[in-house]
Amino acid sequence: MQFSEILGQEHIKNHLTKSAELGRIPHAQLFVGPEGSGTLAMAIAYAQYILCGNQNGENSGPNEACNLKFQKTSHPDLHFAYPTVTTPKVDKKPKSIDFIADWRKFLSQTPYGGLFDWYAVLGVENKQGLIRVDDAQEILKTLSLKSYEGGYKIMIVWMADKMNLDASNKLLKLLEEPPEKTVFILISENEEDIIQTIRSRCQVLHFNGLSEPIIAEALISRKQTDPNIAAKIAHQAQGNYNIALHLLHDDNDEFPFEQWFVTWVRAAFKAKGNAAAIQDLILWSEKIASLGRETQKKFLEFCIEMFRQALMMNYETKGLVYFEPKVDKFKLENFAPFVNGNNINDIFKELSDAMYHVERNGNAKIILTDLSIKLTRLIHKK
Repeated sequence: MQFSEILGQEHIKNHLTKSAELGRIPHAQLFVGPEGSGTLAMAIAYAQYILCGNQNGENSGPNEACNLKFQKTSHPDLHFAYPTVTTPKVDKKPKSIDFIADWRKFLSQTPYGGLFDWYAVLGVENKQGLIRVDDAQEILKTLSLKSYEGGYKIMIVWMADKMNLDASNKLLKLLEEPPEKTVFILISENEEDIIQTIRSRCQVLHFNGLSEPIIAEALISRKQTDPNIAAKIAHQAQGNYNIALHLLHDDNDEFPFEQWFVTWVRAAFKAKGNAAAIQDLILWSEKIASLGRETQKKFLEFCIEMFRQALMMNYETKGLVYFEPKVDKFKLENFAPFVNGNNINDIFKELSDAMYHVERNGNAKIILTDLSIKLTRLIHKK
């Protein structure tokens, strides 16, 4: 991974390369940034810079054999841990190493991919991805061995906030007193979900979302996108290059969140004093409940953002409104008056509570039906 391939984040690139050249390499770092900001790509490029002994701020140099290994993310001293689930092939005690072929393919195709994209590769259905104690044991075993090439060993833990408590506790001692020339790079979108004892042992680097010009330029130069379309997509992506690519390819047919949302709010609007419309909400709840839990959570996040966009439209802050509806006869400006300061906090609370209960394996049909009935009252609140 070349640093030049990573979008933006110039100050972090400079910090990492200069500290590596000076030999000031922390044994544990935590990269925190939103989806699509390049945390994983940066971690791999940084690992390559260290392991291959590259200089002058780029991953090229005399150690060509080492750099070639990174083209397929197959350097023997680079290790990964990431959330996994049981599958037909790995039906118990799944570990990251069991899915390494899928992981390398994921990295090569979607280096800016998010957790939802990885879960789609795994086919999580109603399961929830975790980094478990078996992964932690594998990490201990791997890092106890000498490096293959006599230099550093690097462990990248992607979505470290998905480590369960047993795995976190097992890694604490190793993070505090790692073997010589061992580097941990933890990556997370939710820093607060990592236990404090682990965070306190890491040097934290915060990544910002990407600017619109950077995303637009990348779409033009890398994807040959028309400049006008690139600018429009960059505005809608809100700093997330992964979303920008999804918007560019218009690949939301499998999970048409917008259509589900419009169907839901239309039924909720009609349901006040209309018993027949309640049946529509129940059918809608059953349909969404039949999806995997991760899809349900992602959809509820989408709903929160849709209500936020409507609120911005209602309060005439159109510079913050980026969403452009594609569903027939649904206009954000017509929906916006029903989202205001009197109901937005309650709507946000109900959606957040629903996400919380879904994540903790609550009955999705009950959770979504309850949420839908509450929305019928809240959406009419003046």
